[in-house]
Amino acid sequence: MKVSIIGGGGRVGSDAAYALQLGGIVREIALVDMNGDMAAGEALDLRHGASLTANQKFTSSNEYSVVDGSDVVVITAGLRRKADETRLELVNRNVSLFRGILDSLKSVRLNEGATILVVSNPVDILTSLATDSGIVPRDQVLGLGTVLDTCRFRSLLADHFNINATDVKALILGEHGDSMVPIYSSATVGGVPLFSVPGITPDEINGVFDFTRKSGAEVIRLKGGAGRAVGVSVREVVHAIALDSEAILPVSSVHKGTLGIKDIALSLPTKVGRRGVIQVLEPVVNDSEREGLHKSAQSLKDVLSQIG
Repeated sequence: MKVSIIGGGGRVGSDAAYALQLGGIVREIALVDMNGDMAAGEALDLRHGASLTANQKFTSSNEYSVVDGSDVVVITAGLRRKADETRLELVNRNVSLFRGILDSLKSVRLNEGATILVVSNPVDILTSLATDSGIVPRDQVLGLGTVLDTCRFRSLLADHFNINATDVKALILGEHGDSMVPIYSSATVGGVPLFSVPGITPDEINGVFDFTRKSGAEVIRLKGGAGRAVGVSVREVVHAIALDSEAILPVSSVHKGTLGIKDIALSLPTKVGRRGVIQVLEPVVNDSEREGLHKSAQSLKDVLSQIG
């Protein structure tokens, strides 16, 4: 499988490429970046480690011709969010750049069944635009969505309560942004309901969620931008596509009526395989969670309606 990363010379793109290298499943990784030297340097750095990871090919360019023959196109290029800026405030600065990327992809020869994975922010808005572009069928367009937020939430819960992070199953759905919704009603630790674990209280969990929602901005404040957790989150989605594993992930896609939500991209539990979205699952949620998801959808629709 060939994966091309648009913005592969940047922090997020290069971290995603590194995570895919360590995963050892993807056969070829192509890095595309306006800064051709940066992309070439990242590809060379990855190539240097190939003998200790997997039999993989690394290519790079500042031209989109290197994307030809791709099975997955990961779009990470975009202007970086400021520490005090919401992801939705990025929309006016990033939409023009993103549309230019989509125009360039229209001239590329992708493999049959190829998928597009949007990582750039605001990811839900940009996923809607990518779906409308018609480059690939709508079910073959995904956004990273709340895969990253869910990863952060589980990891921070585990750290706070001193439990195994891989045992925590707690979803965040909706917008990858301020209106994201934690789904406490189905959260478990090792199969046990989260709130039944001794020492775990609603107030403490709400505190962890609040920190999760602010974590992206905090990483930006501390080190200039997020990358590592984004990279492993991208790997999770790409591997589900590459292996046709039908993994259920909270990716973003344009919905057709699940939970009464349609005509906007946001994250719901989604079965992911070789051609992207196989099935969107309708989660059992309580009234508060359902209301939160509808508010999240409406806030995204309000922003999308303002884009010319």
